[in-house]
Amino acid sequence: MGGANSRDPEARLDEAAGLAAAIGVEVAQRLRFKIRSPRPATLFGSGQVEQIAEAVEREGAELLIVDAPITPIQQKNLETGTKAKVIDRTGLILEIFGERAATAEGRLQVELAHLDYQAGRLVRSWTHLERQRGGFGFLGGPGETQIEADRRLIRDRMAKLRRELDQVTRTRALHRTRRQRAPWPVIALVGYTNAGKSTLFNRLTRADVMAENLLFATLDPTMREVPLPGFDKAILSDTVGFISELPTQLVAAFRATLEEVVSADLIIHVRDISHPDTEAQSEDVERVLKEIGAGTVDEEGSGEGGQKRLEAWNKIDLLAPEELDRVRAEAQRREDVVLVSAIGGEGVDDLLERAGNHLRKGARLRTLRLSASDGETIAWLHANGDVVEQRPDGEETELDVRMSETGWARFDARPVRV
Repeated sequence: MGGANSRDPEARLDEAAGLAAAIGVEVAQRLRFKIRSPRPATLFGSGQVEQIAEAVEREGAELLIVDAPITPIQQKNLETGTKAKVIDRTGLILEIFGERAATAEGRLQVELAHLDYQAGRLVRSWTHLERQRGGFGFLGGPGETQIEADRRLIRDRMAKLRRELDQVTRTRALHRTRRQRAPWPVIALVGYTNAGKSTLFNRLTRADVMAENLLFATLDPTMREVPLPGFDKAILSDTVGFISELPTQLVAAFRATLEEVVSADLIIHVRDISHPDTEAQSEDVERVLKEIGAGTVDEEGSGEGGQKRLEAWNKIDLLAPEELDRVRAEAQRREDVVLVSAIGGEGVDDLLERAGNHLRKGARLRTLRLSASDGETIAWLHANGDVVEQRPDGEETELDVRMSETGWARFDARPVRV
């Protein structure tokens, strides 16, 4: 496996091995090379290619995973030089998404991304995986060559998928509009893959979303109700995990799904604080958030679009005592950080309390006069806002209520019952 960046080399190798394990590929050997000058023909130097070929032959390996993006020419030459099928980091991530997508929408998104990637390849790189474990199957079985030979068929299929996904985008927009009219705020969990988002989601909502120690265990977004201090309830959304060098094809294809993050009232960035590359992982997540329009965080903890932001530093149960003390001291200096253990439950109540406080930031005080018999509206205000004072006045009640601008917008959008 090759590739170089500023991350911890062993952690990067572990992540690559985890990506392979995510689709059932057994890693026989892991190799790391420092590439000073990438070769246009093979990426690696000739001596390095020889070392790789020897390892492939020694282990009897059928598949070589290069943990870096490679060109079609490099892929072809490496296959010739090592006598093994070759797949790069982008192709591997796409393959994982293809296997994990559970909904019709997810499969459409993955197929579009996969075709976009395949359209630029000169050689087919999927038959080895199909032979090994059945394959995802949307490009046909081994021996299928028409989709490689006829680029026009790929373009036609991609055009059809884009039309179908446009419809998905419009449907999601309608659903978001309905939710925005509802009295409950929406909270989106985001984070690097395997940071513990789904485990935290299950802990907060008592749901049973797939949560395993696997990269990209969750692809399709899930929404559940969650109790929230100061509100009647909130809608919590679990989203696909991000990763370094996330293929641009996937970011584009999953844009409709990721728009759920852009429209959320609060974004909670879940970080695996025990990971040696936690800072680099955080930068990767912020990069993707900015790319999809969620923006950066200002000093008040809001994104460019006015979204509130929190960080949940997860997996504190894996920290050594002295490291936990250091992390806790760092978190205490920031208002937008909560330490949690999604497995053990530590800090989860504090996270909900802090989320409620963040959503109420920038609250505006309004005085309302309501019919004393309008118990439903009065109860809504108590559940979703801070009722500073309530003064009975004959058949009416006057209330001083403090609530966020988002809360007031939801209040004003509530259907008036006659």
